[in-house]
Amino acid sequence: FSIPRLRQYCPLARRSGVKNNPVFTKALARHNAGHYAEAINLYKAVLMKNRMHLDANYLLGTAYFETGKLEEAKKYLLQAGKIRPDSPFIKVNLGCIYKKQGQYESAVTCLQRAVALKPDLAEGHINLGETLTALGRMEEAEACFRRALQINPDDPEVVSSLLFDMNYTARHHSELLAEACLFGQMAAAKAVKLFSAWQCALQPKRLRVGLVSGDLHQHPVGYFLENILARINPSRIELVAYSSDGIEDDLTARIKPFFTAWKSLAGLTDEAAARMIHADGIHVLLDLSGHTAQNRLMMFAWKPAPVQASWLGYFATTGLAEMDYLLADEVGVPPALQGQFTEKIWYLPDTRLCFTPPVTDLEVTQLPALQTGQFTFGCFQNLLKINDGVLSLWREILQRVPGSRLRLQYKQLEEKEIVELFIRRLQGVGIDPERVSLHGIVPREAYLAAHAEVDLLLDTFPYPGGATTCDGLWMGVPTLTLAGNTLISRQGASLLSAAGLSDLIADSEVEYVEKAVAIAHDPAKLAELRAGLRRQVQASPLFDAPRFAGHFEAALWGMWEQWQNRS
Repeated sequence: FSIPRLRQYCPLARRSGVKNNPVFTKALARHNAGHYAEAINLYKAVLMKNRMHLDANYLLGTAYFETGKLEEAKKYLLQAGKIRPDSPFIKVNLGCIYKKQGQYESAVTCLQRAVALKPDLAEGHINLGETLTALGRMEEAEACFRRALQINPDDPEVVSSLLFDMNYTARHHSELLAEACLFGQMAAAKAVKLFSAWQCALQPKRLRVGLVSGDLHQHPVGYFLENILARINPSRIELVAYSSDGIEDDLTARIKPFFTAWKSLAGLTDEAAARMIHADGIHVLLDLSGHTAQNRLMMFAWKPAPVQASWLGYFATTGLAEMDYLLADEVGVPPALQGQFTEKIWYLPDTRLCFTPPVTDLEVTQLPALQTGQFTFGCFQNLLKINDGVLSLWREILQRVPGSRLRLQYKQLEEKEIVELFIRRLQGVGIDPERVSLHGIVPREAYLAAHAEVDLLLDTFPYPGGATTCDGLWMGVPTLTLAGNTLISRQGASLLSAAGLSDLIADSEVEYVEKAVAIAHDPAKLAELRAGLRRQVQASPLFDAPRFAGHFEAALWGMWEQWQNRS
């Protein structure tokens, strides 16, 4: 999801004494500059003298939220709410906290109250939309985003949130393209001075390539990126990282050495970020986020690099005229589908993605069905991808494979409210909850180990798996996927084709069911596949980082040379 739209400083108190309180003024300045630790200490100093200072309580809660300390954030926002119980702004921020904590119903209640108090509060509608999305109430969520756009019709970030959510539903690609183009027009209107000349070397011996992402840590983007970076030839390509969120972890530490510079865009305006990248003399600038959280697509509209391309982290057009290319493979984007993009498609051989094998000593286990006599289908994906259409096909599969079970695992299933809602959904489509086991979040090693309980993974549609599919292949568990007619809906087909498993791609719902049933009725054949699957995929283009890196370098140079040879 997009990051919650926190309500920042606003004059909540009629007489808060802001102008006459230099400590509060300094706290606010440090807060706005992103120096949250200093701001927190200064807000506390204000509250030491006046614990009923409305704005200090409100903004201290906001600062704590932005540093991930949710209980502290809630404490001070609840105090602000006692001082001003009718403030819609406080309720918006409390709603953000409840959502982050998985208390979705409480979040909905807070946010609905906020928009009732102030119907023209765009942040209220946006956060309500994202909370309803987390509950799978997609139509209501879309209505919230569209209401926010009525309030702020020139807000491209709302369009970005809307676009991301629309990928979860079977929308016609023309709708997605139209919304993306609207975003592109808004972004272009806000980029008042596009760069038309650049400071990069025109005849470089090595290409200076910038990567812009908010996911340069333990995240699917990081998992796909890590193995590639280690194989990039530094004599041909110089990499510069532009982190949009500043989050760092063990994966960050492992990939940092492959970059000659690592810079943060957090807190920078789009213009400031664009000017910094322009000054760095970047030849090719890659966006790894698209319309996902922490994206800086608006900055790309300034055209800080002569060649700009979208890759890896998103699965549809950005809508930006200033985004020159989108990197894809021909399974994901057959030539007939190129019209779905404002970007020119640059084809990579074999696959657009290359996965980094999990760091684990876990071995592939024997097929559990041979030991238990009971076939287990599984899915480790975000529950938002499991729509009623998916559940209906899963019901048919379970009915046609007597005694079979379904094992689902995702972090949302840690929340009691979500589990209760999902059980009601299962019952609503005719699936007996007794045949389904639900599991919440576990450490990555335990998540990988859980594949020992699954015989076959069932993909979701129209939004299939990515990293989960690759993790499953590594653990010897193949995925059955249903190919659609968009890049995202063909992602499973692209991954499985690269892994040499094209026979696990269904082209229709009927074929999806028939293939699942046939596989379940031939466990010996599946057991044979499982035993050699890790060796097979390890040798395939999907996991062959040196091969992919060579193709990737050729693509970067090819895009640059086309720019050099432009008429």
